[in-house]
Amino acid sequence: MKQALAAARRSLGRTFPNPSVGAVVFRGNTVLGRGATKPPPGPHAEVVALEAARRRFGAAKLRGASIAVTLEPCCFTGRTGPCTEALIEAGIRRVYLGCRDPHARVRGRGIARLRRAGIEVDVGVLEDACREQHRGFFSLCKKGRPFVTLKLATTLDGRIATARGESRWITGEASRAFVHDMRAHSDAVMVGSQTAIDDDPELFARKGERIVHRPVRIVVDTSLRTLRKRPDARLLPETQGGSDGRAGTWLLCARGARGATRLEGRDAMRIEVARRGKHLDLPRALAKLGDLGLTSVFVEGGGGLAAALLRAQCVDEIHWFQAPKLIGGDGRPALGGLGVSRLIDAIELKNLRVRRRGEDLHISARLDQPR
Repeated sequence: MKQALAAARRSLGRTFPNPSVGAVVFRGNTVLGRGATKPPPGPHAEVVALEAARRRFGAAKLRGASIAVTLEPCCFTGRTGPCTEALIEAGIRRVYLGCRDPHARVRGRGIARLRRAGIEVDVGVLEDACREQHRGFFSLCKKGRPFVTLKLATTLDGRIATARGESRWITGEASRAFVHDMRAHSDAVMVGSQTAIDDDPELFARKGERIVHRPVRIVVDTSLRTLRKRPDARLLPETQGGSDGRAGTWLLCARGARGATRLEGRDAMRIEVARRGKHLDLPRALAKLGDLGLTSVFVEGGGGLAAALLRAQCVDEIHWFQAPKLIGGDGRPALGGLGVSRLIDAIELKNLRVRRRGEDLHISARLDQPR
């Protein structure tokens, strides 16, 4: 199962709306084949592992073998056929599962189908690790929205930029490399319109100078002002041979926001969301992203968007990188107002962990959110 988890992690951020599952076919101590879910419309992890085993050892070797899978196999036909039938047809004798699938069309039905076919099924192998691997998929199935991770990079006194807006680079190379790794394992990266205008970010995941992942890039832009203020933004590139919705930029804006014609010829699409007061209804916005299949969203700024997501109880995990620098009260704060008037109402962080990233501190925590 550890090998299956390792295979699954390598595909994170590349398989939505499907979860990034890992599978390992084995007989005794011999691994016959490994696999992870392919990007749609490609096969699921079980089929990839079975095919790898057939190519290497032949179909006969699969009969009576076992398989470790991080998530319960699907039992219905979608873009691909049911993985339960692939396992049955291959002659697999025993299936070890990390956790049950929370999807409404599965929820134990895959396990039941395998057992009816005479296959032994063990459930709960490294279950906590497998549920963590599939946290985005679990969030989508149970909350109706992606798992949201908020990243903040600040000075020790909580500033993200000087009063003039200078912010590159507050944190060191080690922190920035880790952030790129987090981007590389996310379906989408989100910023607010002010960050898009001020910083003109690219938001791709890099390793050195090489682009290793192009997540969906999302700009929360109520009035589509990015199109007016920064028409040449790197987040609004010209279309290169069309877009399938899995790349490019998604603009979350208010219904009726002006500027749709400015999107013509760009690799971007507009997603309209109802307002809540002067701003977007963020829970509804995230639900729309879930409807489009996203399972994980990595939020990188700025302070207004971060505060708005926290106020709306839409953040599941936070990563705060603190550099050993001081800017002072005239710098820009990491968070906008949270509306906390009593200490008892302060947002509490759970499962706190503190590490070093070069000279920086890296604080990570979970938030218990009802949405």
